[in-house]
Amino acid sequence: MTKPFLHVAAGLILRPDGALLLGQRPADKPWPGWWELPGGKLEPAETVMQALARELKEELDIEVTEATPWVTYVHEYPKNIVKLMFCRVTGWHGEPRGMENQAFAWVDPHATLSVGPLLPAAEPPLRWLRLPDQYLISSIESAAGLPQFLEQRLEPALDAGVRLVQLREPGWLHGTEDPALRQVFELVIKRCHQVGARCLINSAHPVSWWALADGVHLRAADAVAWAERLHLLPVHGHAAGPYYGHPDPHPALGLKPGQLLGVSAHTVNDLAAARCLNASFAMVGHVLETPSHPGQPGLGWDAFARLNEQAGLPVFAVGGQSRATLPVARQHGAHGIAVMRAGWANS
Repeated sequence: MTKPFLHVAAGLILRPDGALLLGQRPADKPWPGWWELPGGKLEPAETVMQALARELKEELDIEVTEATPWVTYVHEYPKNIVKLMFCRVTGWHGEPRGMENQAFAWVDPHATLSVGPLLPAAEPPLRWLRLPDQYLISSIESAAGLPQFLEQRLEPALDAGVRLVQLREPGWLHGTEDPALRQVFELVIKRCHQVGARCLINSAHPVSWWALADGVHLRAADAVAWAERLHLLPVHGHAAGPYYGHPDPHPALGLKPGQLLGVSAHTVNDLAAARCLNASFAMVGHVLETPSHPGQPGLGWDAFARLNEQAGLPVFAVGGQSRATLPVARQHGAHGIAVMRAGWANS
C-alpha cells in the first residue's frame, strides 16, 4: 500500500545567541512526548512561508517577521513519507507559549540536548545547523603564492570567524605526491586547528592525504563516479527516493566517523550523487560571474534556488560571493557562502 505523502513547513526558531526552540508533541498526537521543530502541514494553495507563519501563530502565538528557506528534506516514517521544508526563523513578535499546552525548551544545538527523545526527522537539521556558514576555498597556485594566501586570505578569514576551510590546488598538483604542497597542507591544517576551524582536502589531491584532514570535498565528477561505482546512482541517470540524512559519509569512501564530506554540484544529478554518498553538504555554483570563469555567466539566484530545493542537504553558494552576499544567499535557501579568491577582510 502506498504511504501518504505529506508536505510540512518546519521552523528552526533561532535567538540571537544561537539557542534553538524545540517543542514536545502533545499526548493526543502521534509520537507523543517526542521533541520536534515547530510547524505543520501545508494547506491547499498555501506557500511554505504562509504555512510556517500560520503554524507558528497557532502553536506558539508568535508572528514571524524574518524567515528564510533552508533545506528541503524527505523522511520516511513507518506510516507516511514527509517532505519537510525547513526554514530559519530569526525574527518574530511575541513570546513563544504552548498554545496546545505542549512543553517547549530553548536548547544549544552545538551541545548535548537537554531534552529528548528527538523525532527522527529533526535529527539531521540539528546536525546541519552546526556547520559554519562561511567556507574558505584556497587558491595558492604555487609556492610563491603561499605568503600572500596566509597573510591576506587565511589569517583574515580565521580572524573574522571562518571555521571551515578547503585546500584546493588543482593547478599545483596533478595527482602525484608533492612534498612542497603536502607541507603547505599540514601548515594550513595546523593553523586551522589552533582556532578550532576544520580543514577539508579536495579530491584533486591524493587519497592518502584524506586521513590527515577533517574531511574531503569531492569534485562533482568524482562524486558522480563514486556513486556510480558503488551502484548507488544509475550510470548517467538520477537517483530517486527519500534521503535519510545519515550522519557519516558512505563507508566505502574510507572516511572516519566525524569527518565531513562536501560535494561540488552543478546539476540535479550531482546533488543526487551527494545524497547517495551521505554528504555533509553541497557547494553549488558558480552563482555570479567570477574571475575563475571569465566570460561564463553564472547560474543566477533563481536557478540556484531551484537546485537548492532539490538538494536535500545544506548548500553553500559559490561564485562571486562575499560576506555582503550572505543575506541574499540565505534568502534563496543557502546555508552559507563559499569564497575562493576574494580577500575576506575586504569582502
